[in-house]
This record gives sequence, structure tokens and C-alpha cells, in this order.
Amino acid sequence: MALKAVHVADIPNIGQVPENASPALCPNRFPPQGVEIGRAAAGAAFRPPKFVVIGHRGSGMNVLQSSDRRMKDLKENSLRSFNAAADYFADYIEFDVQVTKDDCPVIFHDDFILSQENDTILEKRVTELSLAEFLSYGPQREITGGGGGGGATGKPLVRRMKDGKILRWSVEADDPLCTLQEALEKVNPNLGFNIELKFDDHVSYPQDHLRRVLGTVLRVVFEHANDRPILFSTFQPDAAVMAKKLQSTYPVFFLTNGGSEAYPDPRRNSLEEAVKVCEEGGLEGIVSEVKGVFKNPAAVNKIKGSNLTLFTYGQLNNVVEAVYMQHIMGIDGVIVDLVGEISAAVADMLRPSEEEVRDGGDGEEMKTDEKPKFSPKELSFLLKLIPQLIQH
Repeated sequence: MALKAVHVADIPNIGQVPENASPALCPNRFPPQGVEIGRAAAGAAFRPPKFVVIGHRGSGMNVLQSSDRRMKDLKENSLRSFNAAADYFADYIEFDVQVTKDDCPVIFHDDFILSQENDTILEKRVTELSLAEFLSYGPQREITGGGGGGGATGKPLVRRMKDGKILRWSVEADDPLCTLQEALEKVNPNLGFNIELKFDDHVSYPQDHLRRVLGTVLRVVFEHANDRPILFSTFQPDAAVMAKKLQSTYPVFFLTNGGSEAYPDPRRNSLEEAVKVCEEGGLEGIVSEVKGVFKNPAAVNKIKGSNLTLFTYGQLNNVVEAVYMQHIMGIDGVIVDLVGEISAAVADMLRPSEEEVRDGGDGEEMKTDEKPKFSPKELSFLLKLIPQLIQH
């Protein structure tokens, strides 16, 4: 199988992913009912039936300072972006859920929401807003419930970058903010949801607060998910364990940087600690920053030996070679921003060769989840690529 761009040498950072790197969009490789990995029997191991592509915040996060128009195409964490990911044949989308002060689960990544009036930046914590206050930001949905914002504009949204700069939240195709219930009702029902339970890293949460927030989210999911595949994930270890105790219908994953960053809570600082959290809490899997996995590949065997599923996130997952390597390593899926490009590359990676198709002509169903086959030269290249990936 020939390797295809995106090439790591062309990607100094996520804001400069080359636009000429995308292969043609693939035909739908998934069954009409979607990839059913979201309902696990109590005590059963959780195993996706194939290598999973998960759209980050829909069809990709917004990088406002990027010169790459794809990083500012559709508003992240919006109904429009979610349905676009379905059109790109993602298996799942990942998005962030917080609960307003009047107990409504809403979809928004940042802990604080910012707007600008004249030269003044106004900053509010999302969880301290009412639902009406939250929805008053950005384009406004038509009262009739039609798609798009209907031309009305609410409080202008701005966003604080990691370097402290404040930029206008400007994208090519804007869309109103939305609630979890709206997403469950209005997004393609075949698309799975990876619901990240969002908590502030700098806040210590009492157990009763976690129980109230999780109970509110679970109530909406159980009332409106129907047969949609669902899994939960969170960086908050106590919330992860509690989410599993409160229900056994949906898998719960522990999110970790895999040692890429240090936190006061040691449970967040390595893949080994993440395994302990999962084993002690009865969780089904881990979602790790991909660099943490590449720096510690031996942890993959430990994770798989513990009967856990492993997904990854991070900018390197927009590099096709990095995705190929993870599939070889036994990783179960990737969270990506370039959903169309990576979905197409994965479809090509899993597509049976002409020889396999001929051999399978006896009527037996062809398997599409086998690991990709590489020539010795290609495999050698991929093995040498890992140190380069980690440096980026």
C-alpha cells in the first residue's frame, strides 16, 4: 500500500496543515446503522468492530490564528459541524458538554465564554450562565427552529488564545450555540457521540457537585439518545469513576495527556496511572494524547492486556503516517480535525487488495478491519518516523 500525504515534514503545527494533502473522499465504508460500539453489557469488554475515526468537536476544532481555511471553515461544536462530520463518514464525533446553572447540558469547549462590547472584553464562566444567557452569544437560531442563524446576531463571540491574545471568533460558516438535547435530536442518527464531560482543571469539585452534573447529563442522554452509539470521556478521574457507577449502559473512557503535561493529581500524569483509574473504576478505555503513546509505546500492550480500548487525540492525528502507525500498534481509533482527509485515508488503508478480493470470491464476507499490510521498506520508514513525530 502506498503512503499518502499529509506528510509530517509539511506540518510544523496544526495551523499549517497543507491543503493539497487530501485524497478523494471515500465512499461510505460504514453500515447504514452506524458503528455500534456505544452500548456495552455490564462487565463486558468494550471492543470497536473496526478502526474508528472520531471528528474533533464535529468536523474539526477552530484555530482562529491559522492561515489554513479548513481550521476556520465550520463553527466547532455546532450542529452544522456535527452533520458535516457525518457527511465525511466519521464513525463518531467528540464534543464537550457543560451544565448551565439552571441544569441544562450545553455544548462548548472553553471554561469561559467571551464577548466584546466596544473595547471591553466581557468574560463569563459557562457553568454560571443560564441557558438563555448562554444561547444569547453568537448567531441566533430562528424562532421556528429552522437551520442556521436566520440572520439575527447575539453577543459577538471572541476567544482567548493560549498566548493570551483575544481574537474575533470568525469562521466561514457560523452556526448558533447548541444544547446536548438539540444534538441528540438533530444530528444524523447514525453518527456516534463521544461526549466529553467537561470540568475546569483548576477547580476542585465536591462529590455532590459531580453527581448533580453527571445526573443531569445522563438524564438527557437516556431520554433522547434512542439507539445512537454513545460513549463518555473526561479528564476528571473522579467524574469518570462516578459516571460508570451511575450507569452501565454506555462505556466510559478516561482522558489523559499520557505524561505530556504534569498535573497536581498524579492519576493524570501517565498512561500507567490511567490504566489504574480504569481498572479500579471499571472503565472501558483510555483516550490519550498521541505523543504520550508514541513516547511510551510499551504502554499499549499494558492497556490491551488490561482489556481496555485505546483511542488517541492530538494534532499528529492529522498526519496520515501517524494514523497508519497507530493502527499497526493496535490502537483502536483516532480523534482528528481533518475528518474528510483522515476518513478517506483510513478507508484506503482498510480496503482489501485486489488479491484479497479474488481470494474472497467464494462467497465469504471479507473482513475490513485487518491491520494494514506494509512492505519492509514502508514499515522501516514508519518506525523511523516516530522520533520525528514526537519532536513536532
